[in-house]
Amino acid sequence: MNKTTEIQKLKSTEEYRREFFGNLAHELKTPVFSVEGYILTLLEGGLEDDSINRKFLNKAAKGIDRITKVIADMDTITKIESGNLKLDLRKVSILELTKNVISELEDIAESKKIKLVIDKPAVADLYVNGDKLRLEQVLTNLITNSIFYGNIGGKTTVLLKESLRGKVIISVSDDGVGVAPEHLPRLFERFYRVEKSRNRNQGGSGIGLAIVKHIVEAHNQKIKVESKEGKGTTFSFSLDRV
Repeated sequence: MNKTTEIQKLKSTEEYRREFFGNLAHELKTPVFSVEGYILTLLEGGLEDDSINRKFLNKAAKGIDRITKVIADMDTITKIESGNLKLDLRKVSILELTKNVISELEDIAESKKIKLVIDKPAVADLYVNGDKLRLEQVLTNLITNSIFYGNIGGKTTVLLKESLRGKVIISVSDDGVGVAPEHLPRLFERFYRVEKSRNRNQGGSGIGLAIVKHIVEAHNQKIKVESKEGKGTTFSFSLDRV
């Protein structure tokens, strides 16, 4: 590696580091300031006002939940990247797992009138070799992401199908706003936002897709994304069939 290339690589690394810590600070700053504001209001007399005390305490609790999620997700991704998170591989019904995740997310989907659909083959079930808890994280993050970016009254489809190479293909598709081509290569970066101001307050930690990518790769598989602006986005990955 020549000096020019080495310098460029160092500059790129430093730029990424600055952007990462800046985004991390922003992700934490928003809920911290919110919680601080609610608590100060309560301490300055709001606690005695029955019309706002419980309301503000609930809002503060939601802010703390978001901070907790960011920290928990950071801990997860750090363990994955350092190799300290071991997979518990076993036979998993991907259909049952998908149904359970959708059941948990139905209320969120209903708030946007989004229909959650499973498209599966005629066979009774599909079994894969995987870590059930981590695959649940993957599906939860992908389906939640599709709801956040989906259109009101739209649809999220989870497609399960067999491949000819002993794999099961899992795809999560929405019919929402889509993603411009220039953003696609960076979607799996920690804290990367397609629209910087849009989703700071939607409750995500900002690293859900980064965790998805690491978990899928820990299963020795790849995840890919396809999207068209105004027509929706599809995330797809495969798992070894049992």
